[in-house]
Amino acid sequence: MTDDPLVIGPYTLRSRVMLGTGKYPTLELMDEALAASGCEVVTVAVRRVKLGDQPGPDVLSRLQGKYTLLPNTAGCTTAEEALRTARLAREILGTPLVKLEVIGCPRTLFPDTAATLEAARVLVAEGFVVLPYITDDPVACRQLEELGCAAVMPLGAPIGSGMGIQNPANLRIILEQARVPVIVDAGVGTASDVAVAFELGCHGVLLNTGVAGARDPVAMASAVRHAAAAGRLAFRAGRIPRRLHASASSPQGGLISS
Repeated sequence: MTDDPLVIGPYTLRSRVMLGTGKYPTLELMDEALAASGCEVVTVAVRRVKLGDQPGPDVLSRLQGKYTLLPNTAGCTTAEEALRTARLAREILGTPLVKLEVIGCPRTLFPDTAATLEAARVLVAEGFVVLPYITDDPVACRQLEELGCAAVMPLGAPIGSGMGIQNPANLRIILEQARVPVIVDAGVGTASDVAVAFELGCHGVLLNTGVAGARDPVAMASAVRHAAAAGRLAFRAGRIPRRLHASASSPQGGLISS
C-alpha cells in the first residue's frame, strides 16, 4: 500500500509491521521470518545483543543495512537504566530511534508509567525519536505525546502472552485523541490479532513471540504481513455499523406479491 505510508517522526515506512529479533531457534530462521514479514523496522534489545567486541552471536551484522534498527531498553527497571541504555545504543548504532521500556512488574512485565514518563521527557529533550511501550491507558498515552514522543505503543496484552487485544475500547479512545501514530506492542499472538489492531485504526503493530514462537515462524510472518494489509485496507474502506437486528440485503420496495 504505497499510497499509505507510516510516518514516525522523520521516518517514512511502507510496512506497518515491526518485528523483534529475539527468541528464534536460529539466526537463519530469524532472517527468513523477517524477510517474509515484509517489515522495515526491527527491534534489538541493547542489553541482550552483542555490541562491539562483546562475546556472543553477532545479530547486528545480519540486520544493519537491511532494516531500520529500533534499539529498545528491554530489561530496564528504572528511568536511569533506560536513559543509560538508550544513550549507549545511540552511540554505538548511530540512530536517534529508541523503543523506551521501563518495566514496573517482573511478573506481568507491565511498564512503570511514572518512570516511563520521566525517561521520555529526558530523551526527547536530548533529541531522541522516542517510541514508548506503555499500558493501554489513554491518559498516559496523551501525556507521552505531549512530551514529544514520536508515537505511542500501548500493549494489547502482557508481553509474550499471545492473548491478543484485550481492551479495544481503550485503544479506540487512544486513537481518537492521538495526533501521533499508535502502534500496538505486546500480546499479539497470531495474524487475526494483527488484523483486529489495524481494523480498529491502529497505525502499526510490533510483535516478536507471536512469530518467533510459532510452529512455523516463516509462515506466521507471511500471515502477519497479509493480515496487516487486509486489516488496514478494511479500516480505510470503512466497516458498516453494528446492528442488533437484521437489515435486509435486498430492497423491500417493488416486491411482487404472490
